[in-house]
Amino acid sequence: MDTLQLIFVALVALLHFYFMVLEMFYWTKPRGQKAFGVTPEFAEESKVLAANQGLYNGFLTAGLIWSIIDKTYGDKIALFFLICVTFAGIYGSYSTKNRKIFFVQAVPAMIALILTLLKIYN
Repeated sequence: MDTLQLIFVALVALLHFYFMVLEMFYWTKPRGQKAFGVTPEFAEESKVLAANQGLYNGFLTAGLIWSIIDKTYGDKIALFFLICVTFAGIYGSYSTKNRKIFFVQAVPAMIALILTLLKIYN
């Protein structure tokens, strides 16, 4: 990976690791509730769903780390996982009507995706 591409792929991986930790371990705590704008009652009722969602963010993190480590297929692995993250960010923003999700999740992934595509096709 090129340096700039590596930085953005790693940033997206770190973001999703952070989302995983928030959703799996802090969902019912003040920090998680503040991050996602949920009430204590909703957090308690939805904690199993949030943990499941956190697990998926962990899978995205693992795939992006794999793409950084794999010197043979890393760009192609990154391409797949960055497309997944981009669509998740777009859908999450659309379905929740929260534009912040688009800018926090989808935009860094799109930048990393563009850098990856440039690397693959140049």
